Amino acid sequence: MSDSPAAKALLETFGHIVIINLPERQDRRRAIEAELSKAGIAPGHPAVTFFRAIRPEEPGGFPAIGVRGAFLSHLGVMEMMLAKGWDRVLVLEDDMAFAPGALTRLPIVAAALSTRDWGILYGHPGDRPQHTPAADAQGLITLPADLALIQLHFLGLTRMAAAQMVPQLQAMLTREPGSADGGPMHVDGALNWIRRTTPDLIALAVSPAVAIQRSSRSDIAAARWFDRLPVIRTLTGLLRQMRA
Repeated sequence: MSDSPAAKALLETFGHIVIINLPERQDRRRAIEAELSKAGIAPGHPAVTFFRAIRPEEPGGFPAIGVRGAFLSHLGVMEMMLAKGWDRVLVLEDDMAFAPGALTRLPIVAAALSTRDWGILYGHPGDRPQHTPAADAQGLITLPADLALIQLHFLGLTRMAAAQMVPQLQAMLTREPGSADGGPMHVDGALNWIRRTTPDLIALAVSPAVAIQRSSRSDIAAARWFDRLPVIRTLTGLLRQMRA
């Protein structure tokens, strides 16, 4: 099943796919496995690892417990990548979905990446088109260091980039909120901070997006009232799936 062009593009480009997932969110696990199956990567593929998302007890200086958990989870994936000696990895959040047409474009993007130097790859161009440079013929954008992007649902990393970012992310954990040197913050903001202060860290984005966030109950934001009631939560989940 992994002989499809999209599967080859993902596996040959990144080598490893790591999915951040809370064990209790089996709904999200099934959904992300279904997305990968669309690309030709079956559940249980040896190149796919599920990273047990971190859910701390306290915010610890972050805006919310979920924000701290997301930060620690992405940091944990980078630390694991370095410990295992992986050269590249594709990090997926479990609410990732492939954008329309993405599976046919992935081989083109992969071919372009093979000829480029890069450290970070965002699977989308961000939400500020008026500030974003035009993509090249293969759909890649070289991001200016001061162009902030949010959402890390599809994030490619090289070992060199992880080695640069891990010490800086760890240092943020030791600082006070609002520190001028960079303290606890949303993890996508932390990566933007690091990109601004690390000029040699090359970040690329894909346009049009190859990945979007699937509509799903958030594990970062505080749960809304209809997500706190079990029966209504189930119905809400079904409605979200119908909209996706």
